[in-house]
Amino acid sequence: MQNNQELIALCEQKANQWLTPAFDEETQTAVKAMLEAEDKANLIDSFYKDLEFGTGGLRGIMGAGSNRINVYTVGMATQGFANYLKQNFKDRKEISVVVCHDCRNNSRLYAETVANIFSANGIKVFLFEDLRPTPECSFAIRQLKAQAGVNLTASHNPREYNGYKAYWEDGAQVLAPHDKGIIDEVNKVKIDEVKFEGNKALIEIIGEEIDNIYLDALKSICIDPAVIKRQHDLKIVYTPLHGAGRVMIPAALRSWGFDNIHCVEEQMIKDGNFPTLDRPNPEIAEALTLGLRDAKALDADILMASDPDADRVGMACKDDRGEWVLINGNQTCLLYLWYIITNRKAVGKMKDTDFIVKTIVTTEVIAKIANKQKIEMRDCYTGFKWIAREIAISEGKQQYIGGGEESYGFLAEDFVRDKDAVSACALLAEICAYAKDQGKTLYDILMDIYLEYGFSEEFTINIERPGKTGADEIQAMMRNFRENPPKELGGSQVTVWKDFQTLTETLSDGTHRQLDMPATSNVLQWFCEDGTKVSVRPSGTEPKIKFYLEIKDTLPSADDYRTCVEKAHLKIKEIERSLAL
Repeated sequence: MQNNQELIALCEQKANQWLTPAFDEETQTAVKAMLEAEDKANLIDSFYKDLEFGTGGLRGIMGAGSNRINVYTVGMATQGFANYLKQNFKDRKEISVVVCHDCRNNSRLYAETVANIFSANGIKVFLFEDLRPTPECSFAIRQLKAQAGVNLTASHNPREYNGYKAYWEDGAQVLAPHDKGIIDEVNKVKIDEVKFEGNKALIEIIGEEIDNIYLDALKSICIDPAVIKRQHDLKIVYTPLHGAGRVMIPAALRSWGFDNIHCVEEQMIKDGNFPTLDRPNPEIAEALTLGLRDAKALDADILMASDPDADRVGMACKDDRGEWVLINGNQTCLLYLWYIITNRKAVGKMKDTDFIVKTIVTTEVIAKIANKQKIEMRDCYTGFKWIAREIAISEGKQQYIGGGEESYGFLAEDFVRDKDAVSACALLAEICAYAKDQGKTLYDILMDIYLEYGFSEEFTINIERPGKTGADEIQAMMRNFRENPPKELGGSQVTVWKDFQTLTETLSDGTHRQLDMPATSNVLQWFCEDGTKVSVRPSGTEPKIKFYLEIKDTLPSADDYRTCVEKAHLKIKEIERSLAL
């Protein structure tokens, strides 16, 4: 009780600082209501800490308070970013940044706030006229030779969230040493130091001219235009889930040669309240409900959905019984990389120096394909900034041809440095056209891959723990797993333990090896005798701890697929019991 009273007193002290003229009347009214409320839970969650500017920027619930997304936390982040840019590029005559946003409530307000603060600091701003996909923000930074960029988005988070993604001059989210440098500058900023009054002369509105260059560039990653020409009337159903893909993804599909595109009408409306779904996340089956309705009515070949900032794509197709099934993120990445490798070879585009990338939590079937096809595959941490790093360190020496992660993100090109649902949707349509050209479906192609490289079933368990108590609980869970690692999972002995925080790999005979990674990360992995892989990490963007399970099996024939899935799900239940989840 004493500790709780001390915490409340600390939060009250911080909240009172938000009752000064530096904050607008609406903010002060909201803070007063928290202070006067009998239940102090909202006060504590809003003020128990400052919303941290992490290596990817900011993400949080919108509202008044130091631990919330609002014009003031966004403003202090931008002032700190501006200070760092002016230090780092002090010899340049002009520093420029790109500012972009998605469909979320307040995203335009935050984008204009960011543009005003940068311009007030003498920095040139290229501000998109309206919402645009995250990958186009990355593309524009490179195209306009800007030194940085900011995208106002909370990606696929629930509607009450918003966020702030920071990009560097290569179009990738910020990595070391600049990430720490920016964080240090942001942490120094006080609210009265933020220059909110913009300089209109330094703000240039951009839009269609960048769209056209971006769409033209995307056409260059098409592998087999002839198959698209033959299957141009492929029946495609697409939904942007009210977000930033609404214009660019249909435009990309048309520019590649597809002319039978049906968009889910209710979800083509830009709306940060996401009125037709609970969560705007294409990983969740419920988000595809209206898309499936239309796909069934039209007897479509493929359903694709992008998240609010159009960097992730979810999909569904018909199985061997003609029933619509969802394709998960691991299967999505697997299909993309299998197709890129197989068909680049078939059309003579593959080179010995080409390479692909996956994240450490993504299916190991990709590694089997790369090994058999004799193409270099690299493993990296979760987050596309790490895939972007692999592209950057090999630039001019090796060609990146594709990379992805289990969370429905994929990047097929190197002229964008973040995951890209626009190019991914176009490439997905090409894969479906390729399948149809052979009298197959996307599902048939997936079965072909499993038959050749082995069956794998992946499952992600998300345990949500919001607020301060939740953050403490997540830390305690990770600490316990480190101190008491599992010896078996689902009845299979653990043979390899990897701790990416200490960069140590431990084998069952007690020997240790150093892991070769560019930085440490709060991730644990366990590999079992039967091929099972389990990874665990706290989410960097949401109040949850994530468990990634991968179960292996042999698939004798496509008819055995459902039996393998059932066995895998029984195994998953056993692993949950082993981990006491």
